[in-house]
Amino acid sequence: MTRMSLFNSPFLLGFDELENLLDRTAKASSDGYPPYNIEQLAEDGLRISLAVASFNDDELSVVIEDRQLVIKGKQRDDDQRVYLHRGIAARQFQRSFVLAEGIEVTGASLTNGLLHIDLVRPKVEVCKKVIKINTGASATQGSDNQTIDVETKNVSV
Repeated sequence: MTRMSLFNSPFLLGFDELENLLDRTAKASSDGYPPYNIEQLAEDGLRISLAVASFNDDELSVVIEDRQLVIKGKQRDDDQRVYLHRGIAARQFQRSFVLAEGIEVTGASLTNGLLHIDLVRPKVEVCKKVIKINTGASATQGSDNQTIDVETKNVSV
């Protein structure tokens, strides 16, 4: 079976990594546990809040792996307790969020059964490059010693 690519247009060059990110996101979003919120705190600030009732801070981990924020939780069973009814399972979880280039995690806190992870999104800079076009004999020689003059201007948005 041939896989249909979303980015098979000849005008979309070098978007293979974006397609891989979309595939990872689709796989990560299949489980609904634990529930979470994503809030915008400021113009460049975000907060992810996960409902992790009954988890201690030593049973949770927050790691960034390959531009992916991975939150894991694993509870240990207490052999000393005898349950007459157990409605709250000691359930482990893994929740992943794909991060855009430049997003940084500034901190994490556990308050009232909610794990808050704060992120900051950097300001976007528009980069304009002017590339000099060589003409004549120097353009057709194909020499490895040729250089391309590029003028770069950064503009803050």
